[in-house]
Amino acid sequence: MRKPLIVGNWKMNGSRESVRALLLAITANEAVGCDRMVCPPFVFMDMAAGLVQQSGVGLSAQNLESHEAGAFTGEISAAMLADFGCSHTLVGHSERRELFGETDEVVAAKCVAALDGGLVPILCVGETLAERESGETESVILRQVNEVIKIVGVEGIGRSIVAYEPVWAIGTGKSATAEEAEAVHKLIRNRLAEESELVGEKVRILYGGSVKPENAKALFAMKNIDGALVGGASLDANAFLAICDAAAR
Repeated sequence: MRKPLIVGNWKMNGSRESVRALLLAITANEAVGCDRMVCPPFVFMDMAAGLVQQSGVGLSAQNLESHEAGAFTGEISAAMLADFGCSHTLVGHSERRELFGETDEVVAAKCVAALDGGLVPILCVGETLAERESGETESVILRQVNEVIKIVGVEGIGRSIVAYEPVWAIGTGKSATAEEAEAVHKLIRNRLAEESELVGEKVRILYGGSVKPENAKALFAMKNIDGALVGGASLDANAFLAICDAAAR
C-alpha cells in the first residue's frame, strides 16, 4: 500500500519568526500513518533543516536549476539543495509554468537534474480552466507526463512523485470534486502502468487543488489519491495537521 504524503508548499511566504513558529508547531505533533514534508523558500532552508532534524518531517525545495553549476545568477542547483538537507524538490509547479514560462522540456530537464543530484522530483502537472472547458484535460496531462517519461524513462518516474494540480482550482474559489480529481489520478496511473505495472502501482500521486481540512477526507478516500500538495492551508499549522490527520491510514 502506498503511504500517504502531505507536502506543504509555502511559496513566497514567511519570515524567520513565522517559519520557526510554524515548524515548531508541526514537529511537535507526531504523524501516524502518513509522511509529511514542507517546502520553505530558499532563504529559510538552513533554518528549516535544523528545526525538522530527527522530527520525521521531510524537506523539499520549491524549484531548482537544471544545470549543475555555472553562470546562472539567482539559481539553485540540486547539489546545493542536497547540501542543506533537502531530499525532494517540486518540479514544474503550475506557477513556474504559467508565470515563468517553463515548458514541458524545461520541466523534464529539471527532473533529470534532480534525479542526477540525488533528489526526488515532485513532478507537477495540471490543466488551466480554458483547457478544461475545451475538453483538453486528458491531452494536456498526458503531454506533460509523456515529455518526462521520454527524457527520464519509466525508471526515473519510478523514483519520483507526481502531483496533479488543476490550475483552475488553485486560489480561484473553484474546486474539483473528489471524483474529478480521482479521474485524472487514475489517468496518470494508467499511463505509467503502460510503461511498467510496478511503477504504475508504486508511484505516489498527490492532489494539489486547494486542499483544505474541509475537503481532505473525501479526496483521500479515493483509490488513486495518495496525499496532497497543500498551498495556503500549509501556512496554518492547525490546518496542515488536520489535513495530515485526514490522510492517515
